[in-house]
Amino acid sequence: MFIVNRKIIYKLPIYEIFCKRCKHNIDYSRVPVLHEKDLQEMHVRGSGPGGQKINKTSNCVVLKHIPSGIVVKCQETRYLEQNQKRARSILLTKLDNLMNGEYSVEAQVKAIENQKSISKEKKKR
Repeated sequence: MFIVNRKIIYKLPIYEIFCKRCKHNIDYSRVPVLHEKDLQEMHVRGSGPGGQKINKTSNCVVLKHIPSGIVVKCQETRYLEQNQKRARSILLTKLDNLMNGEYSVEAQVKAIENQKSISKEKKKR
């Protein structure tokens, strides 16, 4: 959750939000905030399957996070706006993995799934 006040973005700490899918607590408080001033966005022409709409329009998004140097290229849909949203979410996930490592959201979900599989194997014995 973010509060914007006088052009300053404050990130409110969200501690241990309950994940319905995992039935465990996942800590989202370490997820970094993406500021638009730190991003460089380019629109390039896409390629591959999708027909004339993909090949003739500049709907492929190349998003670069300047402080870390991470570059994301997204061409999952035919529409520019959807590709922009998906590129930002992919960049946020990669940035979270880079900055937080084993405390990133993706690593927490993976650890919970590993614990589930281990407990299922123990129940089978």
